[in-house]
Amino acid sequence: MRFVLIFIPSISFLISCTKEIEINLPQHNPDIVVDGTIETDRHPIVLISKSADIYSSTDIDTYLSNFILDAEVKVVCNQDTTTLNLYTISDLPTESQKKLAEMLRLKDIDELQFLPPLMVYSSNDIKGNINQTYELIIKHNQKYYSGETKIGEPIPLDLLYWKGELENNNYGYGWAQLSDPSNQFDAYKWEVKRTNLNSEGIPIDNIFKSARGWFFDDKYSDGLTFEFSFKNPLKRKDTTHLKEFRRYYRLGDTVVVKFSKIDQSVYEFLEKKNTQLTTVGSPFSTPINVPSNMNGGALGIWAGYSPVYDTLYCYP
Repeated sequence: MRFVLIFIPSISFLISCTKEIEINLPQHNPDIVVDGTIETDRHPIVLISKSADIYSSTDIDTYLSNFILDAEVKVVCNQDTTTLNLYTISDLPTESQKKLAEMLRLKDIDELQFLPPLMVYSSNDIKGNINQTYELIIKHNQKYYSGETKIGEPIPLDLLYWKGELENNNYGYGWAQLSDPSNQFDAYKWEVKRTNLNSEGIPIDNIFKSARGWFFDDKYSDGLTFEFSFKNPLKRKDTTHLKEFRRYYRLGDTVVVKFSKIDQSVYEFLEKKNTQLTTVGSPFSTPINVPSNMNGGALGIWAGYSPVYDTLYCYP
């Protein structure tokens, strides 16, 4: 009983000492956000938007309403300057439409037609070339922003094959062998799409997609020849595909692999952004600032890619 008499007054003391605290959060000042890409034999695509307040809505309409459509955008390569103009989705070449769908992480190119009106900066007068450096220059509200990226020498895969699982050899991962150049930084991006035809004779996948671990560097493999497996990121409408093998390729699949070389700034952006996305909401995660290769206070990335293509035939 003595313990109870002591404990209760202690609680009363703590309650009586509580104080309401008001925190004035700083006003949000939007920054320029750049999502730009140029790759070998493809036209540049640049999306420019304003950063959103952390408490703002996250729906697609709010996202698209933040796009900036009154900027001056140029790409400089070897002292040649190309002005990028605004294009609606329907005015873009088909390959650029596919690239835009991939940038927006859509399921397929057909989803573009269901988006609210969207305009992007591009030009049909320039395509990416190997071993060339491209500078992106943006002028908006009398401020200049710039970034630089290089389309490096592509590095092809040595070997590409499929291997069925022991418990069910109708399913298996894709496997590849890579010989990484020595004494230099190398990083890669991995994308795939199937070319199998549906009942209407149309390829099942019309854009490339990526699975977890879709980019990596040679921090632990510099100068080595090694093999690695890769999962299937493609969603299936085929109800006969067993759920326990959801991320496996199926016997009979034909898969085009797009294996791109990326520079260090692009890799660091992708790596930090992926870490941020996978740890969001965790109370134990450390806050991460995603790096940018843009100058002048802009956020985001201007990314160059040099892909090589190969085909994976899913047969023993």
